[in-house]
Amino acid sequence: MSAADPALLRLVRGGLDAKALARVAEAVPARFAAYPEELTARGQQELTYRRLRQAGLAAPPAAELLADPPLLCALLERTVVADPALFHVMMLHYTLALGPILRFGAGQEGLGGAREALESMRSFGTLLMTEAGRSNSHLSPRTVARYDEAAREFVLDTPDAQAAKFPTNTAHPDVPKTAAVYATLVHRGREEGVFVFVVPLRGADGAAAEGVQIVPAPETTGLRVDYAAVRLRGLRVPYEAWLRDGASFDADGALHDPAGGPAQRLTRSMGIAPAVWRSVVSAMAAVTRASAGLLLAHSAGRATLGRLAPRRPLTDYRNQSEAVLGALASAYALTAVAGHVKARRTPADLPPAAGDGEGGAGGAGGAWAPWSAVDRDLALFKVVATRRAHETVTRCRVHSGAPGFAATDRLNGYRGLAHAYANAGGDNELILFDTARAMASLEGYAPPEVAARLPAGGDLRAPQVWLHLAGDLERRLAERLAGRVGAAAAGGDAFAAWNDNLALASLTAGVSAERAELAVVAEAAAAGPAVLRPLLALHALEWVERRAGALLSEGVAGPGLLDLVWQARREIGDALAGQAQALAAGLDLPEWLTAPVEAVTGG
Repeated sequence: MSAADPALLRLVRGGLDAKALARVAEAVPARFAAYPEELTARGQQELTYRRLRQAGLAAPPAAELLADPPLLCALLERTVVADPALFHVMMLHYTLALGPILRFGAGQEGLGGAREALESMRSFGTLLMTEAGRSNSHLSPRTVARYDEAAREFVLDTPDAQAAKFPTNTAHPDVPKTAAVYATLVHRGREEGVFVFVVPLRGADGAAAEGVQIVPAPETTGLRVDYAAVRLRGLRVPYEAWLRDGASFDADGALHDPAGGPAQRLTRSMGIAPAVWRSVVSAMAAVTRASAGLLLAHSAGRATLGRLAPRRPLTDYRNQSEAVLGALASAYALTAVAGHVKARRTPADLPPAAGDGEGGAGGAGGAWAPWSAVDRDLALFKVVATRRAHETVTRCRVHSGAPGFAATDRLNGYRGLAHAYANAGGDNELILFDTARAMASLEGYAPPEVAARLPAGGDLRAPQVWLHLAGDLERRLAERLAGRVGAAAAGGDAFAAWNDNLALASLTAGVSAERAELAVVAEAAAAGPAVLRPLLALHALEWVERRAGALLSEGVAGPGLLDLVWQARREIGDALAGQAQALAAGLDLPEWLTAPVEAVTGG
């Protein structure tokens, strides 16, 4: 095994010291990477929660993790490589159950019991946000919370099956659960916006609370957790269960909300999203690193029997060597993006001040979803990360042949996770649509400035050229989108104007997100060791190839573009020949990743 470059290890480890890394490793030991074969689906889920409890008790305290994004992300990165299902329930527990308590309930009396139950892992956190029967349900949940002034309680109701909260990880009948419930506060006949309520769904014995109906969903192999739909039927919760975020009722029963109105309240209540997006981006980087390591382990030393050259090593074929190097390039590129988002702080990370308007947390208000109003840039990095991870993991699985599909479930599990988070944590398409609206109206958006000519002689391996191509493409697409929508909207039908241009909107915002990613990658290439520069150029070349149609269509590039991409890729591949093992060593992958499943102890 090649020695790891210290500079590569620093990039992957995100600046954490040896003590922190050791504690993370202790919290998620090697045995968490496999399940005993005899377990049923429910048995596997029960073991997942048992491991979550063990990890939570061994890891740093929850408040410390949530205050230190690199530390929380390190824990989640190690977890996701071992078990995507464990990652999913762990992230929900910390960021979407405990996170709202710490953010919206700071200094609020009466939350000690729920918080202590979650921090001690006596109960596991879950989220009740999305509703099953209507799209864009985050914008206007039909689950309502009515304030009973006489009893000083809230009554939570799900009006019908279409308003049931789904998907939720609440089905296991023996696992205690505490939920962060997103509901529309209705007071004196008026909707006052979306607030969060802390609700014990299942007690210590797993029994559902009175007023809580849990309907298990069929088992799935995509991301193996205990999915269920939840309806609340006249569920009474105490006043203290309301995470009021500065809101209050006065002596006359009138509501006072510092947000300033229902739309602004929705944006504030979704302010937990940055922690989720950092976690997802970091997880996508981690599974991409793991997948690259698995593909290299499959490819290294493997002989082929093709009749053109019998007994030729598999990696002598350019399609395989380029797949290996391309996966390593994506792994380091996403690692750089993860490092960027972990270090990035925005107003959305702090409790918003009284009177913050919609979009005050970093973006324009959303027409399709609330996420761009919370933090447009972080949401876009989540889009890019899930897309690149899904693409790279899929390529690693395909280039691992039948073993990639059947030998272990690691690549399938990573692929399922990346697929799931295209919708979870904010739907990618809706994020892109809202971003495109802001771009078209120049709302918090300035088109990139682009020189008249390609820099660096047009060498596709030069970062200046990547950024020029991406910036020029984004500028042209944004101008065309604004012109089309503006002309169509002049007739007064905004829906028709956008509905006829959603494909262009998605492309425009997607390219903008990719330009931001390429800018981070270019910085990493400049700051990192020399070996990173050609490797990350491979990542950029893949972007050029992926967007070749748009580059040609918009006149940014001319005929022959793909030949230039392929030539540059061959030259980089030749320059990096023999360095794959050293690059993989820098990914700091756990030793058990490439071990046979039976070699990893279950339990």
